[in-house]
Amino acid sequence: MSNECPTECKAVVTPSTRNGHRVFSYTLESHTAAAFGIMNELRLDGQLCDVTLRVCYNDLEAVDFVAHKVVLASSSPVFRAMFTNGLKECGMEVVPIEGIHPRVMGRLIEFAYTASISVGEKCVIHVMNGAVMYQIDSVVKACCDFLVTQLDPSNAIGIASFAEQISCTELHQKAREYIYMNFSQVATQEEFFNLSQCQLVTLISRDELNVRCESVVFQACVAWVRYDRENRRPYVQALLQAVRCHSLTPHFLQAQLQSLEWDDQCKDYLAQIFQDLTLHKPTKVISCRTPKVPQLIYTAGGYFRQSLSYLEAYNPCTGAWLRLADLQVPRSGLAAVVISGLFYAVGGRNNAPDGNMDSNTLDCYNPMNNCWLPCAPMSVPRNRIGVGVIDGMIYAVGGSHGCIHHNSVERYDPDRDQWHLVAPMLTRRIGVGVAVINRLLYAVGGFDGTHRLSSSECYNPERDEWKSMAAMNTVRSGAGVCALGNRIYVMGGYDGTNQLNTVERYDVETDTWSFAASMRHRRSALGVTAHHGKIYVLGGYDGNTFLDSVECYDPETDTWSEVTRMMSGRSGVGVAVTMEPCQKDLAQCLKHERTEVTGGCEGVSLGCSGTGGDSGSHHNSRHGAFGKGT
Repeated sequence: MSNECPTECKAVVTPSTRNGHRVFSYTLESHTAAAFGIMNELRLDGQLCDVTLRVCYNDLEAVDFVAHKVVLASSSPVFRAMFTNGLKECGMEVVPIEGIHPRVMGRLIEFAYTASISVGEKCVIHVMNGAVMYQIDSVVKACCDFLVTQLDPSNAIGIASFAEQISCTELHQKAREYIYMNFSQVATQEEFFNLSQCQLVTLISRDELNVRCESVVFQACVAWVRYDRENRRPYVQALLQAVRCHSLTPHFLQAQLQSLEWDDQCKDYLAQIFQDLTLHKPTKVISCRTPKVPQLIYTAGGYFRQSLSYLEAYNPCTGAWLRLADLQVPRSGLAAVVISGLFYAVGGRNNAPDGNMDSNTLDCYNPMNNCWLPCAPMSVPRNRIGVGVIDGMIYAVGGSHGCIHHNSVERYDPDRDQWHLVAPMLTRRIGVGVAVINRLLYAVGGFDGTHRLSSSECYNPERDEWKSMAAMNTVRSGAGVCALGNRIYVMGGYDGTNQLNTVERYDVETDTWSFAASMRHRRSALGVTAHHGKIYVLGGYDGNTFLDSVECYDPETDTWSEVTRMMSGRSGVGVAVTMEPCQKDLAQCLKHERTEVTGGCEGVSLGCSGTGGDSGSHHNSRHGAFGKGT
């Protein structure tokens, strides 16, 4: 065999047009995974390892794990600091590790080599805790995401507590949001009853609690006290002050005072609230529960050439409109309210080409399943009706049946599905506006069959009687009426000659009316509701056109702005605010998309209050519009 060196390569690469300066790059995408795979094989065979982690946990026998410092340091900032910053562990062949279970450390080491980890639900808490200790953020995130999917009423409080202990902000926030959203179910679980008094007060003080009514919070506190009655009785007063007792009904409070054993201080506190409510005393405006469920503005029915059956919802946060399940029978001149998240459509009229029919129906829409269900009908049909809610019961006020103009009022109890007549108004009113403040029902304006009205009256449910209040500055029927704070706002309407854009507000404490900023558009038979401290007016009739515009009023600046347009122009809609529909496969979400419709001219209704409207139109009455003599 020759010992000569190989001869110099004589091959020549022909230069390119770039004078021989071209280069190429090559990357082997699988190299990193392959290299770490080989290192893992070396770890498992105990080859080239330069550190042994001796893991001691409680009374368990110590377990040794051999590894490569460079791999551990590349996966964990804690190991990197341990092996590179001159700490004593830098020169140690065996490094003692405490406070972590050997199985957890084994999985974290395996993850450092393989970028893969498999964790069961029974040990995810321990793995996440270990990953937090060694700042392996990717494993922390994976465990966090898994725990979020496992949230349940039975474990949400425990997961929230664990997340707080390890300072995992994301998991803590998600668990708390779950607790707030599902409070009614969480409050029946063992974890809830093991809360401390401070933890419970903090929880029930949150505005975000998603509860059907405040009685759910009250009863949850009672159950918590009963769980350990002897030791928890001293905390009752503090709990009662955290519950928003002024949002409870007098009937509920009376039942609790009679059925529960309270100390004198608690009895006096509840009795004072009962007295405030039954005497309709003005109280400090109570902060409403505002669960983080999107609250949408729903609009039902309406009129444009004939009555409509549409149910649509507007999200003020996104500007999007949803088309939902239609009313079973087209209606205009209806009113709408929400009780316990359910949307009720009350009365109205079906104006159709083949004839008109006033309605006594009450239909209930459930956003949870996007379905309507019929409820017990009213005693008489009521078109251009006003509605309000006191103590979870619907009051249907005035309206018309053919040529009969009602002054009668009836009350609906959703629990019993029954209507009962209460004291009639002092004046017959159709196109009347209704609002509720301090458990008093106010009926404003309207049309008595001869004149448009500026008068208003107030119903006291304890006395079952009406009394006259100060009159508005302007006669108007078909106005939008809404309570906001301790004031009643009356917008637009028809004065017998023109549609109005003026706005008046009523101060319940001084029994006086004053003007506020006018709307941008004249409108009667408009829909109105309050949402997050502002007033929204929808559609209506301006004397020539059925409007699709939506305006928003900010009471802090006393200004109006146009915020969106409905899918089509209409008047006489029923409007109220409730939660976003749960189903995601609803009709296509439309944003400002215009559609051709047929629909109505009379009636308006409100969210927290309601009114049937008067458009002041002079079309043929066969189409449900109003002539001068209505």
